[in-house]
Amino acid sequence: MNISDTIRHSLGEAEREISAFIQCSENVQDIQKAAECCAEAIRKGNKIICCGNGGSLCDASHFAEELTGRYRGSRRPLPAISINDSAYMTCTGNDFSFDEIFSRYVEGMGREGDVFLAISTSGKSKNILMAVESAHSLGLTVVGLTAHHSDGGEQNPLASMSDVAIMAPCAPHSDRIQEIHSIVIHILIECIEKLLGLDN
Repeated sequence: MNISDTIRHSLGEAEREISAFIQCSENVQDIQKAAECCAEAIRKGNKIICCGNGGSLCDASHFAEELTGRYRGSRRPLPAISINDSAYMTCTGNDFSFDEIFSRYVEGMGREGDVFLAISTSGKSKNILMAVESAHSLGLTVVGLTAHHSDGGEQNPLASMSDVAIMAPCAPHSDRIQEIHSIVIHILIECIEKLLGLDN
């Protein structure tokens, strides 16, 4: 396969994954539910805390910076935090464990009524699942951004532990899942702005 074929193959694969995601009506409903949870939290003076590992951390950071900064148009900053402070994360990972880097932050910063957006392509990352448990114990609403897998949805703990789970289609590689997650994040921001009347 030459480079041109590789490019066409990759674009075709991405197109199929997006098409499969669009065709599942539950995804529209779940994105709407998640956006409503986020907008309601902000409306009541609460915030959104989000996290992920690797590329999913980049997605979490992108989501938070678009809300606190600017998406398509200028409007007031919205309260969102991504757990991405390297000093905090290495301190906690060294003094406690890498499994606790997100849960301890949620315990310190989370308040009842906040929303916790947990992003994991596998849905099995222990540090994400521990943070979800902490979020539930404090009364946060948990939105899981994850994916279906070939071994079935029941094998995705994040999906079953979330109040709202948005699931990308089963894909051969995690990059295809992350591409869906990026689209979902942008749609969530757009919907949150609309629900708050900030889309003018």
